[in-house]
Amino acid sequence: MNMEIPAPLIDFTHRADLDILVSRWAYQPHPRELPAVYQQMTDVALHEKSRFWLQDIRRRTLNDPETTNWLLTTYFPTMARRLDGRLFVAYLVGPTLHNSIINQPDYVSAEAYDDKPFAISFFGDEGAAIRWLQIQQTNKAH
Repeated sequence: MNMEIPAPLIDFTHRADLDILVSRWAYQPHPRELPAVYQQMTDVALHEKSRFWLQDIRRRTLNDPETTNWLLTTYFPTMARRLDGRLFVAYLVGPTLHNSIINQPDYVSAEAYDDKPFAISFFGDEGAAIRWLQIQQTNKAH
């Protein structure tokens, strides 16, 4: 009997040298998989006291609108409060998903988050995403 064991959906690494929580998604999740993943993300972020996240979602092909709404209205504001400071999330995306995200009618740029307890930005290059997070770290007074 040959049973395939599915690969983990997400891998978390806290880069202590950069003070960045890196989450690498292995595949496009089914929405029912997300609550457990976000609970795991919460646990890791709180344990590491990390407010600077790199989400590598290059292997994902779409964003679930309900999940996106929940992230923006509930999860990210709650995590910022629980981490005692502004949360910064850099998404590393592939070109197809990136185009899909930025061309949605409700897409907002990183600057639109200036009055929010969190900020999000999208990148096609990991180095640029890390640089953005490092800039936020030097400005973390706001």
